[in-house]
Amino acid sequence: MLSRTADCLYWMARYTERAENTARMLDVSHQTALLPQPEQFLEQSWKKLLTISKLEDDFSKKYDTINRHNVLDFMIYENTNPSSIVSCLYSARENARVIRGRITSEVWETQNTTWLELQTILVNRERSDHSRFLEWVKHRCHLVRGVIQGTMLKNEALYFLGIGTLIERADNTARILETKYEIQENVKPVQKNKGAEEEVIDSFFNFYHWASLLRSVSGFEIYRQIYSDQITPKQVAELLIFNPQMPRSLVSCVNELIPLMAAVRNQDSKEIERLLGKLKSSLEYSDIDEVFKQGLEEFMEDFLERINHIADDFSNTFLIPLAVA
Repeated sequence: MLSRTADCLYWMARYTERAENTARMLDVSHQTALLPQPEQFLEQSWKKLLTISKLEDDFSKKYDTINRHNVLDFMIYENTNPSSIVSCLYSARENARVIRGRITSEVWETQNTTWLELQTILVNRERSDHSRFLEWVKHRCHLVRGVIQGTMLKNEALYFLGIGTLIERADNTARILETKYEIQENVKPVQKNKGAEEEVIDSFFNFYHWASLLRSVSGFEIYRQIYSDQITPKQVAELLIFNPQMPRSLVSCVNELIPLMAAVRNQDSKEIERLLGKLKSSLEYSDIDEVFKQGLEEFMEDFLERINHIADDFSNTFLIPLAVA
């Protein structure tokens, strides 16, 4: 397979997954913002959405204030933001257009229809309902993946699509877990003589904070099925890191990446498989108590560094180098 073709397949999948992940985070934050909570936490929550995607500097160049309206506008519509939903759907569609001969007509039509419907939505964006729009984005991304799985041959093209999806998904889950936990740690509970505001903070974090994290990765109902008790940070982290049955857990993503990488291997990919094997082993031989002893933020930072190193090596081995592209 030509590097150009592999590159388009890989990035079509990554941008589709990124659009869905962004829609999930924004929808949960939008819904959570309607709950009673301290004003300073509300502002911090919107700021952390930018932190997850490393977009604080880009945001500050265009907006003076971090608030609901500005963050939603930047993360949904802003063309200069390469991670905005509009930018991601455009890039996914453009990559699909370049390789129409390597994907089925159903996959192309689904991607193209998503982009055409988006144009109608953008015309009426001032009157659009954010929750309804974000649900539409999630539905369209689900549809794309479903059509890919239901119509494409199980060959290299499908494998490159799968690799792009899983790398983006693992990166997103780790960033959400790291950033959301950092928010929780930064709000220190008061031990005695709590006033009304402190009680609101405690109540919010005891349930809504971790519930929103779970909902952003479609894990709330799964959590209830597995644990059937109070939501705690340790159990949330255990689910999203170590549970192989959770589709968006780090272990699940790495486990699924290994056979896909083996299926596309070439003479230069041995190092990638070695790094993936080491990452898999480090997850398999760790447990949640060890993670919290080390520090969840440090563990997530290490995982992000390793998965992004794998992504970079994969790009250099199989795809068009970023400096050239």
